[in-house]
Amino acid sequence: MRRTENAVAVLLVLASVSLVAFVVLLLADPDTQLLGLTAAAGLALIAAALVLAGKRLVHHEQAVEPRPRLENPDEREAVETRLRFPRRRLLLASGGAAGAALTAAAVAPVTALGPAVGTSIVDTPWRRGRRLVDENGAPLTADDVAEGSFVTAFPEGADKRELGSPVVLVKDDPRRIRQRREWAPEGILAFSKVCTHAGCAIALYRKPTYEPTSAPPALACPCHYSVFATREAGKVEAGPAGRPLPQLPIEIGPNRELRAAGGFSGPIGQAWWSARG
Repeated sequence: MRRTENAVAVLLVLASVSLVAFVVLLLADPDTQLLGLTAAAGLALIAAALVLAGKRLVHHEQAVEPRPRLENPDEREAVETRLRFPRRRLLLASGGAAGAALTAAAVAPVTALGPAVGTSIVDTPWRRGRRLVDENGAPLTADDVAEGSFVTAFPEGADKRELGSPVVLVKDDPRRIRQRREWAPEGILAFSKVCTHAGCAIALYRKPTYEPTSAPPALACPCHYSVFATREAGKVEAGPAGRPLPQLPIEIGPNRELRAAGGFSGPIGQAWWSARG
């Protein structure tokens, strides 16, 4: 009996450890196959403990009804002794730990609901004075952005894979820019490359060849056709996007190098990135 009780307790403790490991992995590094392994191991260990306890610890008795009540105190005490677990505290403690760990493992996945991008939509690598570089890390100058061109830039020294890293550079006639003209030296404008509708990449620039009969310049997302007016601080001109494309103020530094003059005008990407549940 004691050997069986110890085995059940060990199984429950191991189940607790496995389920706690599941919770820790989910919160620390959810993109891992170990999540399935730890969850499955925890449930399997609990199942094994229940099966073992049911077969070896729980008293099994077959009786035919009706039967007389046990009126003899000595016999009653003997029956109660047979039904009592000698190491009840150990089993209750290990069972409670396993139950608590199982509850935590069931509740923890709720924290994974939503996009879980954290503060990356507002805390971007862009700071005043940070140089703009191309995909190879070479600094970009004002001469690298020709009127009508479309250039992708990144913050020098930052991870290019961060959501807030890539920006789109376009050049326009400074006299035609209606809003935030001071953010666009020599008509060079910088906007986030992440569309505010569904987080797709801004990949198109509409530059009319003859404006009197055409729509003004604008950036567009080829996925869901959101269009943003570059002369009006990224205002949504068409499509499903719900808010303007965040603009990055820039300045021209020594050797005509392009530098950030501050952070974005607002959070990047779609608004629901900051929501959970």
